[in-house]
Amino acid sequence: MDLSFSNRRKARKGRVLIADPFTDDDYFGRAVVYICDHNSEGTFGFVLNNFIDIDLNEVAKNFPDIKSNISIGGPVQTEHIFFLHTIGMSIEGSMEVDDGIYIGGNYDQLKQKLDDGEINPKEVRFFLGYSGWSAGQLQEEIDNHSWIVAPVLNPLEIMDDTVIDIWSNYMRRQGKKYDILSRSPIDFNAN
Repeated sequence: MDLSFSNRRKARKGRVLIADPFTDDDYFGRAVVYICDHNSEGTFGFVLNNFIDIDLNEVAKNFPDIKSNISIGGPVQTEHIFFLHTIGMSIEGSMEVDDGIYIGGNYDQLKQKLDDGEINPKEVRFFLGYSGWSAGQLQEEIDNHSWIVAPVLNPLEIMDDTVIDIWSNYMRRQGKKYDILSRSPIDFNAN
């Protein structure tokens, strides 16, 4: 059985990148990255499964205590908070990524709506930093089998910050050989 890590899907906004199972990297080891934009200038997105054990209101000054998990979105601008949401244009300045998932918008308005209970905290997902690639860089990494591109079957799973092993879930969906890879240990020497 061919266990090479590749596919023919093209990167585009609204898809995910699934990291090679043997990538040894603090940000991208067994990561799933939601692509928020992909164009001739480059690509950016957020790692969905790199959680940190800090409450949002410890990081964001005067933020409501909404008990939300925070992910390290990637190695770029880790001192900034970014957010995805499903509340559309009710947050001024929001931009739709795909299938009802929006990025950004007026941060102060978001805080106020959360504080007033107008928004369910499950409708917003927070990240410190983001993942970014310059023009052609992501395609080169895909060609080198560092990533597999996959569709998002249910947009709401992008917003679910409680899924423990989203990487394995996405790997298994890609077919039999990927299911085998999803169960491989990170370090073969540990066997």
